[in-house]
Amino acid sequence: MAESADVLTRVLLTGALIAGVIAHPAEASQWPAQVRFSTFNASLNRGAAGQLVTDLSTPDNAQARKVAEVIQRDRPDVLLINEFDYVPDNQAANLFRANYLQHGQNGARPIDFPYAYTAPVNTGVPSGLDFNRDGKTDGPDDAYGFGLFPGQYGMLVLSKYPIDTQHVRTFQHFLWKDMPGALLPDDPATPAPHDWYSPQQLAVFRLSSKSHWDLPLKIGRETVHFLVDHPTPPSFDGPEDRNGTRNHDEIRLWADYITPGKAGYLYDDKGKRGGLAPGAKFVIAGDHNSDPVDGDSVPGAIQQLISSPRLFDLKPGSLGAVRASQDQKGANLTQRGNPWFDTGDFNDNAPGNLRVDYVLPSRNLIPLHTEVFWPTPDSPLARLNDTTDHHLVGLTLVVPQW
Repeated sequence: MAESADVLTRVLLTGALIAGVIAHPAEASQWPAQVRFSTFNASLNRGAAGQLVTDLSTPDNAQARKVAEVIQRDRPDVLLINEFDYVPDNQAANLFRANYLQHGQNGARPIDFPYAYTAPVNTGVPSGLDFNRDGKTDGPDDAYGFGLFPGQYGMLVLSKYPIDTQHVRTFQHFLWKDMPGALLPDDPATPAPHDWYSPQQLAVFRLSSKSHWDLPLKIGRETVHFLVDHPTPPSFDGPEDRNGTRNHDEIRLWADYITPGKAGYLYDDKGKRGGLAPGAKFVIAGDHNSDPVDGDSVPGAIQQLISSPRLFDLKPGSLGAVRASQDQKGANLTQRGNPWFDTGDFNDNAPGNLRVDYVLPSRNLIPLHTEVFWPTPDSPLARLNDTTDHHLVGLTLVVPQW
């Protein structure tokens, strides 16, 4: 019933769009073309600082060429790339655009993004504290976000539309303890609740494992907020579930941010408080590391977003994901979720393939179509399926101009 209501809503919105063109023919020609938003965990992360710049300085890095071809085949207008190491002054971003995206890969057409945004993230930033209780304070698990060096596993946004950099909001430094009712991890060996981290650690512990960015895009006369993040995987911990609980609350940050009356506690890195205005247009995108029914995330984690009345969950899918589930077997055979929706191709024994990558538009935008780039084995593009363990998710929509 809910899915039928969503279909009806999209039909009505499309009808309203057509009616708007008829009622405002002079303005219709000023509308932007259909806008495609995509997200792709491209695994363009490296094991040492500076290595990504080295690899992108020439046009012949095999992995970067495959990543570029996937992007060129999808042809997004606005793109989030997860796991792209942060390098100041867009140095790595500029190299990737100039040496890879602007050159056609294997017959795909070049693609140009005039605008790029990247910023510092928490991964690899030393805390000087023993967050994982291994007796050390200088490991990758003791950084504010897991990483070997500052900026590892960063984020990059590329856009054909201007980014209003004066009004960008980032939430890199927001403290986990300042979220009301935070799902702080618990030490199961003690009777006290939510006590895995000491008061000294909670006084500095940042919620976002990378960062949360609100990037206002100027599309025609309208502003669309591109809300991007990359919550930590809900694994690689112990019974305290410190990564699972953090993943849950990283997802909650955006759920509260878009919900009127729930974001008063939030403060960005410039000290501004609150969330989005009730009528704001937005698209949430990222590798959220949370499947609705399978995997290790805290139950209900991603439902905080996909069940929000402020947005559409269009449930993109692919036949390639179905074929992969059938061919790879293992944990995929016992999962409860429909493999059509999978976006991540993970270990066949555990956790199997999952839906973890999302592009979610607000309900005042008009979605047209959405899909996961996962070619079937008999497609000539199947050679791109091993580019990374994630598959690009794309959504084409129209931004109403009144």
